[in-house]
Amino acid sequence: MDDRSFEEVRGRLNGVSRRDFMKYCSAMAAFMGLPVSMGTRIAEAVTSPKRPVVIWLSAQECTGCTETLLRTSHPSLDSLILNLISLDYHETLAAGAGHQAEEYRAKSIKENEGKFILVVDGSIPTKDGGVYCKIAGRTALDILKETAPKAAAVLCIGSCASWGGIPSANPNPTGAKPVHEILAGTGITVVNHPGCPPVHYNLLSTILHFLTFKKLPALDEKNRPVFGYGRLIHENCPRRPHFDAGRFVKEFGDEGHRLGYCLYMMGCKGPETFNNCPTVCYNDLGPEAWPVGTGFPCFGCSEDGVGFFAPLHSFAKPTYVTPPIFFTKAQEEEGEGASTLAAGVAGAAIGAGVAAVAMGAKKKQD
Repeated sequence: MDDRSFEEVRGRLNGVSRRDFMKYCSAMAAFMGLPVSMGTRIAEAVTSPKRPVVIWLSAQECTGCTETLLRTSHPSLDSLILNLISLDYHETLAAGAGHQAEEYRAKSIKENEGKFILVVDGSIPTKDGGVYCKIAGRTALDILKETAPKAAAVLCIGSCASWGGIPSANPNPTGAKPVHEILAGTGITVVNHPGCPPVHYNLLSTILHFLTFKKLPALDEKNRPVFGYGRLIHENCPRRPHFDAGRFVKEFGDEGHRLGYCLYMMGCKGPETFNNCPTVCYNDLGPEAWPVGTGFPCFGCSEDGVGFFAPLHSFAKPTYVTPPIFFTKAQEEEGEGASTLAAGVAGAAIGAGVAAVAMGAKKKQD
């Protein structure tokens, strides 16, 4: 992108310098696992005169996914929805309401058919014709089936849209289903961004990737973007050294809990949950801004059937009575250098073992 093309969009980027803007685009490329050089192509897509249209549909949800979107800081929410994308429909953030909002949604879909990005938030009730979630007199089920085939890409945000979430838990009185089940057999690729709430940058990065390369990012077997869900939480957990050394919290409030020991024996789902929470965190507030950072075990909110999304399962109830056999024993204090080296070597071996077990379990479930 040359200086002239950047200057033409400087105003709508709120006067940000070209240097800072290119640093941001390069960082986003790295976040998605792309070469830093791809930042130039991202910059060209972001500064395109035609802002990409986004239609956001809300079904059975708690607005938590919108709340996480509200807390973006790079770009800020106002820059995102006023300068980078055109958020033409969102029930919570729309300036208009009622018939005005619905008419604009229909108008935008008609004018941008085959070009707009559809974001779906919440599970879709199917029992009794879907009457348990209605917008402007129409069921969310009908609106989704009508809108999805007209979109250039369909992205789910949150575990409710991705897996069914809490609304689909037994006895599932509304017949709630995830979006990909509703659209099964249509040939439409549904990209899942699970989490309760999800890391907001995962969704924004998928949108950015699609705008830049005109295709979706690499997806795993559950249609999640690999850049956000390609590694176990356990691999990057800040409490991992305690896991490697066999130091575990046995009870909330005990000495180990106060010292920041591993929460595995308290039911932590980190070794079987794929997400980038430890590295990205939430609200850009640092390493404390996620469950484990506050002293509570990961409850597997981004995995289907794990944690409190599993029927009749309490996320606060420990599920592991004793550590697995591939845990190392607690290290003897033989000097700082020796114990650090031993823990590091053991950690590498255990990490591989945990990942292998988790991947094996995933394949069996799939």
